[in-house]
Amino acid sequence: MSPAAPRIAVLVPCHNEALTIAEVVGGFQAALPEATIYVYDNNSTDGTAELAREAGAEVRFESRPGKGSVVRGMFADVEADWFIMVDGDATYDASAAPRLLATAMQGGYDMVNVARAETGEKAYRRGHRFGNRMLTGLVGLIFGSRTSDMLSGYKVFSRRFVKSFPAMSAGFEIETELMIHALELQAAIGEISAPYGERPEGSISKLATWRDGLLILRLVGVLVQRERPLEFFGALGALLLLLSLILGLPVIWTFFETGLVPRLPTAVLASTLTLVAFLSFTVGIVLNAITHTRREMKRIAYIAVGR
Repeated sequence: MSPAAPRIAVLVPCHNEALTIAEVVGGFQAALPEATIYVYDNNSTDGTAELAREAGAEVRFESRPGKGSVVRGMFADVEADWFIMVDGDATYDASAAPRLLATAMQGGYDMVNVARAETGEKAYRRGHRFGNRMLTGLVGLIFGSRTSDMLSGYKVFSRRFVKSFPAMSAGFEIETELMIHALELQAAIGEISAPYGERPEGSISKLATWRDGLLILRLVGVLVQRERPLEFFGALGALLLLLSLILGLPVIWTFFETGLVPRLPTAVLASTLTLVAFLSFTVGIVLNAITHTRREMKRIAYIAVGR
């Protein structure tokens, strides 16, 4: 008996993509005729859902705003063996999907990222290229570098990755959370390159450069505090200890020279900062032990799902 063919789901989160959604659905139907195309409409007002349904997609709805909310719903509701996630703006190359899927299956990867190769001058908006490189480099520096284009919206995931992913983000910072989750699980991550084009005339990007960039930076900070507590609270403690020494050493020298403490408030502040610094070190040590246990539990849950 031949093994059953793997179930493949193409997940397309959408908000007001009426100009492009039919093209996206048609492209993936041609590239992966065996796949089921799921379009998740996120409060569109331009008829995106109706056009997606007419094109042959299975349309579902997510009322909570933001791409992260849509991804959380998609990952919870859809059942498949492999999940391809792609934006609905027709900037990604659907014909690369078979190669993307083959890379994941043959390489045993739980995530394969598509690094964007620009095919037009306006594929990236001003500031996006620099912001992407900066954020990808920052995450690589802190958590380990396994990809060159962290913010790409075109990826494939294994079932066990999807079903063990505890999505917290509501907006576009979900791409960062996906990558950090994979790095923390020590999941097998691959990457291929594929063309990335311009949005068609009249199609407007939902990504706000500064707002979403700051949200991603905030998420990175939260995840550093959560996943690297010893480094986070250790650095905070070292900073406080340095500040206490800067304030306290002149007071100590004055005391040894004169036997007096003329700047009592400064002495009290320096002493308080020293206590808080050592408290920060202690918190980091305790949370590091808890994080290690939590990471082991996440890894067990991830393996238990199975491929």
